[in-house]
Amino acid sequence: MMEPSATPMPLKIVFAGTPDFAATILEALLTQVPASNPIIACYTQPDRPAGRGRKLSASPVKVLAESHQIPVFQPLNFRDPAAIDALAELQPDLMIVVAYGLILPQRVLDIPRYGCINVHASLLPRWRGAAPIQRALMAGDAETGVTLMQMEAGLDTGPMLSKVHTPILDTDTSASLHDRLATLGAQAMVDLLKNFPESGIFAATRQNDHEACYAQKLHKDESLLDWTQPASALCQQIRGLNPWPVAGSQLGGETVRIWNATAKPETSRAPQAPGTILQADASGIEVSTGEGSLVLTELQLPGGKALSAAQLLNSRSALFAPGQCFESRKAALPQSTTPTKN
Repeated sequence: MMEPSATPMPLKIVFAGTPDFAATILEALLTQVPASNPIIACYTQPDRPAGRGRKLSASPVKVLAESHQIPVFQPLNFRDPAAIDALAELQPDLMIVVAYGLILPQRVLDIPRYGCINVHASLLPRWRGAAPIQRALMAGDAETGVTLMQMEAGLDTGPMLSKVHTPILDTDTSASLHDRLATLGAQAMVDLLKNFPESGIFAATRQNDHEACYAQKLHKDESLLDWTQPASALCQQIRGLNPWPVAGSQLGGETVRIWNATAKPETSRAPQAPGTILQADASGIEVSTGEGSLVLTELQLPGGKALSAAQLLNSRSALFAPGQCFESRKAALPQSTTPTKN
């Protein structure tokens, strides 16, 4: 990396990101950061097949960048020297990386004059890796946040420039937490650029590697519920897997996807086998668990859309009658497209 000059402004910025989370931050940079710090190019993953027709679809970052006439680069990876040369030819001062999805080798990290800054959706060193939002929810963390980090070759191991905290609410799902963290991350990145030091060197804090957890990528087979687990753990799993891949369980030969639920740590009812429906009414479908009970409030049957328990019971009350029992993580969910609420 080149030594910073006395006055780093103006900055030529390259942005690298792919999903909606990254697009939210890019939008803030385009609208709130002075024009003297132009985004000269955007890097995003190649177009991917999406939807039932499996047509190639551009990433949210690409769509936004093209709407602002920003050049877009989509290398498969950075193992190709030509991809590295193309970035070097841009002569960027700074690279901002948000959920890009590609590993950046040291040769890439060394190209921008002031290095690469990553916006990461956790309070590092907690939850390094691909799914920090979901893993925080599934682990029952009381809070999470966003960390701005100076990137280095390790996975989310670089020195931290700033953190923004937010509590995890009992009503939060991965979807709601995603949106809140994207907004917080956008403001944090805007503030950092507006207060960019004249030296180009930020005060940074090294991470404590002993406190790190790995937020591995979500897999569809994690959606199956094990009813022998405590209700609180099942509730965290359901919230963490909403909106993908969505928690589910087999009942009466049908796959029931569970979008939302609340936990009752204790129940006054006689003990029942885990997975047994204890009660079903407009307030929810109460199911026995290994500890306490779980009240299912929003569910989805095959071929239908997500409905409240009250709506579903109007047409399928027999399926959810007390005494019926969900299977406990035995039969694999059938292969399907990404579930949606519509």
